[in-house]
Amino acid sequence: MSARIVKIHYNDKVVRQFLLASVLWGVVGMLVGVLIASQLNFWRVNFDLPWLTFGRLRPLHTNAVIFAFVGNMMFAGVYYSTQRLVKARLASDFLSQLHFWGWQLIIVSAAITLPLGFSRGKEYAELIWPINIAVAGIWVVFAVNFFWTLARRQERGLYVAIWFYIATIITVAMLYIVNHLSLPTSLTHSYPIFGGVQDGLVQWWYGHNAVAFFLTTPILGIMYYFVPKAAERPVYSYRLSVIHFWSLVFVYIWAGPHHLLNTALPYWLQILGMTFSLMLWAPSWGGMLNGLLTLRGAWHKLRTEPVLKFFAAAVTFYGMATFEGPLLSIRSVNALAHYSDWIIGHVHAGALGWNGFMAAGMIYWLVPRLWNRPLHSNSLANVHFWLGLVGILLYVAAMWVSGITQGLMLNATAEGGTVLVYPNFLDTLNAIRPLMALRIVGGTLYLAGFLLLGYNVLRTIRGAEVVDGSAEVLVEDAPSPRVGVVGTFANPPVVFSVLGTLFACVWMFGGDFLRLVGLFGTITSVIIAWLHFETKKRGWSDWYDRLLLNAAPFTVLTFIAVAAGGLIQIIPTVLVNRARNVEDRIQVPYTPLELAGRDIYISEGCYNCHSQMIRTLVPDVMRYGDYSRLGESIYDHPYQWGSRRIGPDLAREGGKYPDSWHFQHMMNPRAISPGSNMPNYPWLFENDADVAALPAKISVQRTLGVPYPEWTPAEIQARVDEQAAGIVARLRDADLRVEPSRRIVALIAYLQKVGKSEPAHPALAAKP
Repeated sequence: MSARIVKIHYNDKVVRQFLLASVLWGVVGMLVGVLIASQLNFWRVNFDLPWLTFGRLRPLHTNAVIFAFVGNMMFAGVYYSTQRLVKARLASDFLSQLHFWGWQLIIVSAAITLPLGFSRGKEYAELIWPINIAVAGIWVVFAVNFFWTLARRQERGLYVAIWFYIATIITVAMLYIVNHLSLPTSLTHSYPIFGGVQDGLVQWWYGHNAVAFFLTTPILGIMYYFVPKAAERPVYSYRLSVIHFWSLVFVYIWAGPHHLLNTALPYWLQILGMTFSLMLWAPSWGGMLNGLLTLRGAWHKLRTEPVLKFFAAAVTFYGMATFEGPLLSIRSVNALAHYSDWIIGHVHAGALGWNGFMAAGMIYWLVPRLWNRPLHSNSLANVHFWLGLVGILLYVAAMWVSGITQGLMLNATAEGGTVLVYPNFLDTLNAIRPLMALRIVGGTLYLAGFLLLGYNVLRTIRGAEVVDGSAEVLVEDAPSPRVGVVGTFANPPVVFSVLGTLFACVWMFGGDFLRLVGLFGTITSVIIAWLHFETKKRGWSDWYDRLLLNAAPFTVLTFIAVAAGGLIQIIPTVLVNRARNVEDRIQVPYTPLELAGRDIYISEGCYNCHSQMIRTLVPDVMRYGDYSRLGESIYDHPYQWGSRRIGPDLAREGGKYPDSWHFQHMMNPRAISPGSNMPNYPWLFENDADVAALPAKISVQRTLGVPYPEWTPAEIQARVDEQAAGIVARLRDADLRVEPSRRIVALIAYLQKVGKSEPAHPALAAKP
């Protein structure tokens, strides 16, 4: 066996680019976050400008923090660590630069289109279809560059961090493509192919797992590389990292339905989401313990090393957030917390505590090494840590108290549960105003800390000499023993895992007899697997070591693990959510004018504040009306069940108030609802609705299964004119004047239609 020494010069230019972009976009995203937090307490901060309202800026904030700040940080960490772990330069400098500049162009495009009101109306998935195609294309560039680099590696085995990077790349691609499947109606508009409960399930399969596989798994990979480097200690437990990885990627993908508890989502899916969410606690805390215990020999450095402070706090926040998530997925707890600020506090504990602090620690560790100069000021880094820590604790505590207060007030009943104690939604808003103001303080402190990071980085790199890392590697020419395609699947670990999963599915979804069979099979599979592992422990270990020598079988197994949960949830729901399967009431399709109004509603981001889903909870029904049925949103593309209630639910809004009420409410909400934080919408009274786009929109809706007739453009225009004339006439009777072509008329038409349904079958219509 021959060996040779190879010198490798790493591509750290792209790492520096992504790192600086992360700092820049982090400041932008957090600044917008402070602005929209201020808007929730002081409506005048919306400035009566369409591109500065909360509804349009909130998607900009979430996308900037997730994809711009954390995304750029993730790419920097992945590219830096991968080259060192596989002992190979990135496969293509061209693809690296295409990845960086393409990603920045996508971010700039989002920063322009979202404030202009171009939105798909789906949380964390608002970007219009041309940008989505660009995202998918650049992600493919990233994947090709990454896997090509793995193919050229000089290190035989795949280190733990690489496992998490592989899971991230393949799962995010799957999630993003499926959730963004749309049919365009124009260059800037499309309708998702899923509707109603299908869209809700697919959205939160994506939304929850975007948190899992964009904000968690790659950052865990970064943790497994940078925390041992900073602590100068090995990872605490290799076996724990194996258990952590496989249990996390398998269990996480099933938990999405916990965002839709107590709604019209089928009950079996709600129980499924809750069960797997509770199971998720164990692997998450396994990763947290592995990270914290890796620092066990470096606790004495915490007083002087800001990098270790950030890493220790980040992993602690990860543990806190992953305990809170399963807690919030319990149906009874979710009944209190969902739609409230408690969920916002939970999300920010993860985004700012886990992602933000991991990013800061990684940046402070990387900058001196990438620019060959000591950090400008460790003292400023320590000040940043304490500002950020106090800021996030104030923020999360304010949201916890605010959310619980709001949930208790909205659910409070008296006289044996027959009367609402707080019938006016604004009562809850006024009660939490001081807490909403405290959130602004906490967010501002966190932003101030990050501005210090930006200043510290700029002072460090100003005039510094950039440095690209290099290494000399001993390369053996002998081939490595690897697991082939057959060996990947025909082995005890995989066989027992598949059997256990199949029996568990029978247990959860079968009838009474099959449940017993499934339970017995699941327990038996676990016991036999454990006994086999105890007797053949070395065989399992050897198989896994060989598996790590070949990236392809490992990637295939990872894909199967993450795809199983999505397929089992989504396919039955897609088949069930058909008009012929609706049992009681079915949605009445929107008229052309109502469809135009609905698109305006989505464009303005109204779904960020108002849900359209009355849960099967007594206080919800007493406050808003009869609970929502599955068929009442069957033609909604996208669905509008919502994830927050900054304002009342609108599921039964149609016909509740006269047209004049909606007119005045959009012109000046405080004239109708004193104390409201809703912004004014004067531009709706000045700009025309896009009626010319309706033929293309209705054609696409018909393709998606909405039962529209084959109207000609002239017939569509005639129907629009007729309905608009009726609304204008009723407004005139109330001494209100508006042109029939204005957007407010279309929006009123939509709001008056929300919640309108009819019996699904003639037999139901005949009943008194």
